Amino acid sequence: MSPSVGRKVEAAGAVPWRPLHDGGIEVAVVHRGRYDDWSFPKGHLEAGESSEQAARREVLEEAGLLGPLGVELRPSRYEDRHGRPKVVRWWAMEVTGGEFVPNDEVDELRWLAPTDADRLLTYADDRALLGELLGAFEP
Repeated sequence: MSPSVGRKVEAAGAVPWRPLHDGGIEVAVVHRGRYDDWSFPKGHLEAGESSEQAARREVLEEAGLLGPLGVELRPSRYEDRHGRPKVVRWWAMEVTGGEFVPNDEVDELRWLAPTDADRLLTYADDRALLGELLGAFEP
């Protein structure tokens, strides 16, 4: 057993969204070429960094997007590819600026209607996060 197995991995991310003129929203999903998956931007906490700081940094680094964190969504809990328990804290993020530029981690970003994003997302946990975000908009 390697020394890293069993150590909890902490990460944070956000579900970027923007309002549409008709009252609906679009969400940004990212494609990570290394894993060939569609997800929301997220990543590990750096030393001394809060989860909120990490979420904002990861969205900026991976997707080039800026905005305030909104409501905290439920965390994702799973085992990473090295067998370590991983917890990802998530927030809704209304995008107020920035621009996507392909990078080492993310090669494509798409703004999609929630129903289209739901079909494209690779992981069930991400689809559940999307549903939770949409629930926050219901009266």
